[in-house]
Amino acid sequence: MKYRDLVLYIILVLCASSVSAQVAPDCINAIPICSNTPVNGGTLGYGVDDFNGAIRTGCLEESTTGAIESNSAWYRFRTGTSGQLGINIGFDISEDWDFALYRASDCSTLGDPIRCNFFDNQDANAFIGIGEDPTGVTDNVQYEDWLQVTAGEDYYLLINNFSNGNSGFSIQFSGNVFVTDPFNALDCSIINNLLGPPISACDNDIVVLDATTPMAIDYNWFLDTGAGFQPIVGEHNPTYQANLDGMYRVNVIMPSNNNLISDVQVRFAPMPLAYPISDDASCSGALTYDLSQKNVEVLGTQNAADFIVSYHSTLADANNGTNLLPTQHTTINGPQTIYARVSSINSPGCFDASQQFQLVYLETPALDIETDVFLCAANSSVTIGEFFIPDPNYSYSWNTGETSASIDVTQAGTYTLTATNNQAGLSCSNTKDIVVTSSITPLITDIEIEDLQNNNTVTVLTNVSEHIEFQLDNGPFQASHIFTDVLPGVHSVTINDSNGCGSATEQLVVVGYPKFFTPNGDAMNDYWHIKGISNLDDAIVYIYDRYGRLVKQLTPNDIGWNGRCNGKELPSSDYWFKLSYTDTNGQRAIAKYINNHFSLRR
Repeated sequence: MKYRDLVLYIILVLCASSVSAQVAPDCINAIPICSNTPVNGGTLGYGVDDFNGAIRTGCLEESTTGAIESNSAWYRFRTGTSGQLGINIGFDISEDWDFALYRASDCSTLGDPIRCNFFDNQDANAFIGIGEDPTGVTDNVQYEDWLQVTAGEDYYLLINNFSNGNSGFSIQFSGNVFVTDPFNALDCSIINNLLGPPISACDNDIVVLDATTPMAIDYNWFLDTGAGFQPIVGEHNPTYQANLDGMYRVNVIMPSNNNLISDVQVRFAPMPLAYPISDDASCSGALTYDLSQKNVEVLGTQNAADFIVSYHSTLADANNGTNLLPTQHTTINGPQTIYARVSSINSPGCFDASQQFQLVYLETPALDIETDVFLCAANSSVTIGEFFIPDPNYSYSWNTGETSASIDVTQAGTYTLTATNNQAGLSCSNTKDIVVTSSITPLITDIEIEDLQNNNTVTVLTNVSEHIEFQLDNGPFQASHIFTDVLPGVHSVTINDSNGCGSATEQLVVVGYPKFFTPNGDAMNDYWHIKGISNLDDAIVYIYDRYGRLVKQLTPNDIGWNGRCNGKELPSSDYWFKLSYTDTNGQRAIAKYINNHFSLRR
């Protein structure tokens, strides 16, 4: 809505004991209402089609009845002053109500409505109307813009029910006209009655009915609380002090026997009580504070369905019902005093604005901690939480029951840390989950060397498959466990656990050898030798038969093995070999991962 200045509510309340007197389904019989006039809620179908078969008036459309009206109630009022005027129609949140407001002097010249709302109640709002929702809901699509009125304007209000349920409604007027001229905002002269218009009062109000008539001989007073009018015994004065809900009647006895009879409805609304409200914190990081969470405190044991709770930034606004703070209140730095007003939903003029609370800006703890932690197999525990410089002003709690800023855990799982900033009984908290995962120390289980030529491929096999990275010599770490284009020679392979659970390094020798040779004297593949061992220091190749017997020993200077042992040709078969060399430490080492075999073919 465009305005924030919702002011003193003047209520038209529900009174089920006299529904027939307060519901008019036809415009021509629209019920006159004015300031402080109780009006019954409910609709009783519709009588004559007030729109002469039209399928639309403003936003209201033809319903399944074949007419615009389905279950309707008509009211009329006249403005007594100029200014801002609003209307709040309250009802059960499970029901769907619509309205149209016409500026017209009689039903024959209604024209188009100046305000109209046909939205369904999917949001389960408690009010529709003009101006602003009295509960502080700022995005209620069932509200239209405020009216700017001048004195003496006549209006007709149509309220239509599109629900299966019909538990009734109440009508509240609002706007600054009730601040500037609260008793004359709506003209009560349109209600012609000796006892005046119906009266809405608070439980502690004194309501005096005055039937004073010149020349009257006697006065007889009656009261109907739902079972018909009964005489009020002993009451014969021209005035009567009413203290019960109901319809009051006076019979004025005149000398000429031309007696007068006048009725008036009186409705007392319960006087709200605002209970004390505790101070609260506006936590940093939160852009808004939900004021409605304080409703339970301020209402105490009172039924929330009977009262409206609103919040204001000044006591004057709370007393006047002006400048409602939205339910989602924008927070500010520093303390702020919030004033609460509890109003009767049937008579918002009955209110209590005696309570307030402090909304204090409070820093929310920042938890800059690791939320994914790994428990290494080599370690018995790992420390998690805020273990660098914990804030001494914060309290800490874990879902394990511990209250330190950090804890040591010995098994995988999800651990929850809550840090709370407590100041003067107020608190703001921040919670984070820390997932601890077990991680195995990485090991090199095997290294496969393929195509042992100048462009070799080295494949590293490990005992783990995740969170691992690989490095050849001093090159960069990579995610792949395969290295290509590896030159012959001595190399080192390193695997590293990216979770910090250790690393492993192995040295390997990359050389080339033929998979078979044919020592038949044709000058092709007559000798078998390892290629590239000249890159090694003091290399020696040992060749064994299938029984593990050493049959030949080669050095880099040898031409190779011709398939003979002690001058005798050995048979076609598979033979095994291993390679030794002097490492960088001057020690004789056996090259790992190349203890392989080849074939002798004749």
